[in-house]
Amino acid sequence: MRPVLILLLLLTAALRLHDLGVQSLWYDEGNSYVQSTRTLSAIADNAARDIHPPGYYWLLAGWRALMGESEFALRSLSAFASIVSAALTYAIGRRLLGTTGGILALLLVALHSFSIYYAQEARMYALLTLWGAASFYALIRLIERPTPRSALILGLLNGAGLWTHYAFPFFMLAQGVVVVVGAKPRRWIAFASASLLAIASFAPWIPTALHQLTTWGQVRDSAPLGESLLTLLRWLSFGISADATAPLIAPLVMLFSFVRVGKARLGLIVPILWVIVPVGVFVAFDLFREANLKFLLPAQIGMALWLARGVIGMRTTLTPPGQSTRLPRWGVPALMIIMLTDGTLRLYSDPAYQRPDYRAAAARISAGSRPGDAIILSAPNQIEVFGYYYSGDLPIYPLPVGLSNDDDATRAAVEGIIANYARAYVLFYGENERDPRRIVETTLDAGAFELDDTWYGDLRLARYVMPAPMQIERMSGVEFGGGIALVGYALSAEALHPGDVLQVRLNWRAEATLTQRYKVFVQLLDSNGVLAAQRDSEPGGGLALTTTWTAGEIIADNHALFIPDSLPPGEYRLIVGLYNLDPPHARLSVGESDFLDLGTIRLR
Repeated sequence: MRPVLILLLLLTAALRLHDLGVQSLWYDEGNSYVQSTRTLSAIADNAARDIHPPGYYWLLAGWRALMGESEFALRSLSAFASIVSAALTYAIGRRLLGTTGGILALLLVALHSFSIYYAQEARMYALLTLWGAASFYALIRLIERPTPRSALILGLLNGAGLWTHYAFPFFMLAQGVVVVVGAKPRRWIAFASASLLAIASFAPWIPTALHQLTTWGQVRDSAPLGESLLTLLRWLSFGISADATAPLIAPLVMLFSFVRVGKARLGLIVPILWVIVPVGVFVAFDLFREANLKFLLPAQIGMALWLARGVIGMRTTLTPPGQSTRLPRWGVPALMIIMLTDGTLRLYSDPAYQRPDYRAAAARISAGSRPGDAIILSAPNQIEVFGYYYSGDLPIYPLPVGLSNDDDATRAAVEGIIANYARAYVLFYGENERDPRRIVETTLDAGAFELDDTWYGDLRLARYVMPAPMQIERMSGVEFGGGIALVGYALSAEALHPGDVLQVRLNWRAEATLTQRYKVFVQLLDSNGVLAAQRDSEPGGGLALTTTWTAGEIIADNHALFIPDSLPPGEYRLIVGLYNLDPPHARLSVGESDFLDLGTIRLR
C-alpha cells in the first residue's frame, strides 16, 4: 500500500498547488496580506477588532517572511496545511478502519472540492482543518494510551485551534462527546486536563473573543432547515461544486457504516460525532449561511472517514463469503470518485467558483485613469486587497463611512466627491452587509452619470462622470407602448469630440403601475443608420426598476454615452427607447417606430 499512499499524497499536493497563484487575491485575502505585514503586536491589536483571533495571521507573517508575498506564496501556507491534513486523514483512517479505510478516506479528501478550494485561499480555514485533524489523531492516541505526554500534545493542538478560529470549540465539544461515549471514565480525566491546558493557553484572548462574538453583526440566510441540512450534506460529502445528486448517495453509504468493521467502537463513533456535533451546534446557533459553511471544513475529514467506513461496510455486506461479484463491491465507490473528480474539475473551470478579480479591476483603473479622477471602494475593507494591486496616485475613498452605516455621513462624502472630481471609479462588493440601503450607489446615480460597469466575478467596477451643465433641455410628452411617457430630456452638448462623454438625462412617467421590467437604450447612429455608440441600462443605473414606478411619478434617469475615439467627424443621430428585459427583448413602440429621435450630435 505504500506506493498507493505516496501516489495519493502526490495527487493531493498537485491538486492544491495547481494554478495556486493564477487567480487574483480577493477581499478577505487582502486582509490576510495586510495583517501579515504588521508586527505581532499590531496583528493582535487589529485582530481584536475583527471576528478572527490572531493565530493564523501570526503564522502567516512568519511564512511570508520566508516565502515572499506573491499570490502563490501567501496561499501556499493553506496548501501546505491541507496536504498535511490529508496525510493525517490517512493516519486516522488506518488507525480506526485499517489500511484500506485510511486509503479510502485519504482519496475522499484528496479529490474533495471543499478541501481544495480553501487550500487555495490565504485564509485560516485550511489551518483550522489541520489543527482539527491533528487534535483528533492526538485524541485517539490519548484514548488508547492516556499518558501525560499525550494529554500535553492534545492540549497544545487544541490551544492552537482556539487561536486560529472561534469555531474550533465546536470540534473540542465533539472530542468531549467522543470521550464520554467511547472511552472509559479514567480517560475522562486525561481529556479534561488537556482541555484545561488548551483553555488556559487561550485565556488571555477570551475576553476579546467574547466581546467580538457578542457584538459582531451577522447576516443570516433564511433557508428552511431541510434545505440547510441538504446543503451541509452536499458540501461535506462531495464538495462545494458537487451536483444535486450527492445528498442522495451519501446517506446510503453512511448507512452501511454501522456494519461492524475495524475497531468497531472508536471506528464508528469518531467519524459520526466529528460530523454530527459541530453541525448540530452550527444549526442550533442559527449560523447557517453559505459564507459560514467554511467554519465546518474540519468536519469534512470526519465525513470522509464516515464514508470510507460505509464503503467498507457496503463491500462486506453486499459480497458474502465465497462470491466474487465486483460491481456491488466497487460500483458505488467508483461512482463517488467520479462525482468528486467532476466537482474538482468544475472547481477549476466554472466561473461560479472563481474569486473576484481585483487584479484585473485595478489594472483597468490604472490604464484608464487621468488627473481629476477618484476611486471609491464600497465596502471599505477592499482597501487592503485593492492596495495589493494598485500603485497609482488617485485619491481613494473607502465608503460607507465608519462601521455603523452612518447614511448621512456616507451621502455627504459621495456628494463631496461628485462636486470635486471629474470622474470616479467605483468598486462595489458586499453591499448587502456594508451598505444595505445602497447609499453610495443611489447618491451617485442621482447626482452623477454612470458611464458603464463591468463584472469581475462578484466584484463590479462602475465608471461615473460628474454632471456637466445641461446645454439643451427639451420637453417631449412622447408616449411609448406599455404605458410609459418621456416627459422631457436634457443633453450636456450637441457638439463633442471623439473621446468625450455625452450626458443624457431622461425624465420618465408611468401612466399606470407597471408589471414588466424594461431597459433603456441610448444610441448614436451614423449617417447610414449604423450603430456607432450605445449604452443600455435599467433606469436609475438599475436602482429605479420600472416595476417600482408609481403612476404619475416622474423618474429622473441619467445616462452617460462614451464617444469612441475611433469615430470620424460628422453628424450622428441620437436615439432612445425601451425594450423588454425578458427574451425576445422586444422594443416598446413609439408611434410607428420603436425608438425616439432626440436630434443630431456633431462630432468635430
